[in-house]
Amino acid sequence: MSASPTRRDLDPARVRRYLTASLGPAGEVADCGPLSGGGFAAVWWVRLADGRDVVLKVGPPPHVPLLRYETDMIGAEARYLRLVAARAPAVPVPALLHHGRHPELGDWLLTARLPGRTLWDLTRAGADVGPLRAEFGRALAALHAVTGDRYGYDGGRATAPTWRGAYTAMVDDLLADAADWAVPLPVPASRIRALVARHAAVLDVVRRPALLHFDGWAGNVLAVDGPDGTPRLSGLVDGERHLCGDPLLDLVSPLLFRRAEDEPDDPLVRAYRAAAPFALDEGARRRLGLYRLHLYLLMTVEMPSRGITAESDPGRVALLAELLDAELADLAGSRR
Repeated sequence: MSASPTRRDLDPARVRRYLTASLGPAGEVADCGPLSGGGFAAVWWVRLADGRDVVLKVGPPPHVPLLRYETDMIGAEARYLRLVAARAPAVPVPALLHHGRHPELGDWLLTARLPGRTLWDLTRAGADVGPLRAEFGRALAALHAVTGDRYGYDGGRATAPTWRGAYTAMVDDLLADAADWAVPLPVPASRIRALVARHAAVLDVVRRPALLHFDGWAGNVLAVDGPDGTPRLSGLVDGERHLCGDPLLDLVSPLLFRRAEDEPDDPLVRAYRAAAPFALDEGARRRLGLYRLHLYLLMTVEMPSRGITAESDPGRVALLAELLDAELADLAGSRR
């Protein structure tokens, strides 16, 4: 398990407390154990005495410092799950069973456990994941059909009346976090702000705040075997980082460390464009570049808060520095 300071230490006795607080007598635990994944929250699978399989996700302890956009992320996921269930029921997400807050236990979610293996595991095992990626692309298009009530985040986090304003506020918050945590960046923060300002007008084409998952990397996509043995989409999980804005933002994490505009025949990109057509023109390419800049900046800035250092994970540090520098160079060389 990760030594991330944001991840609470759980054990079976503590898990039982959360289940009792969530379900009362119906929360009797038969078995449980930790799930692997990201470093923000503690996530455990639980088999209840009545045979149900559920997932417990517990937020960080209240004294642990967080990045600005991470405020109330457990509550944000609860809001996301309710919204998707109500307005995009075709998108497979876990059923929300309980969202709890308690002075001692903190903030937590209890959801149904969706079946399946991750797209990440299937890809590494050499499975034919093309049809699954296409399903994922169509699910993203269905999610994006939901129109939010704002651009950016909810809950008092970075938001604005326009997508340009929200994106700029999101980057400004990350740069402020970088300063707070003394995170070294490839170039001065002022240079990043100047490049964003130089290209921000390209974001004004976005006139509707679409609901975005944001964190659609392969580890958050679940699949089960279909009747013919081909993996079929069974769930999209970990929606706590959701926001509202440009649908193109959701083509960055699913092609992590790659460029969607350079892979128009990727099954996900092709299926998404068939369901929600858009042109991969110069404006779209610059928007995608800005969104990769945002993601790589986020992944860089979050490292100290997760206990990650150049000594503990030199490969990640070097890779993100290279990717961030490349996006900054591309933006510096692009016309307005």
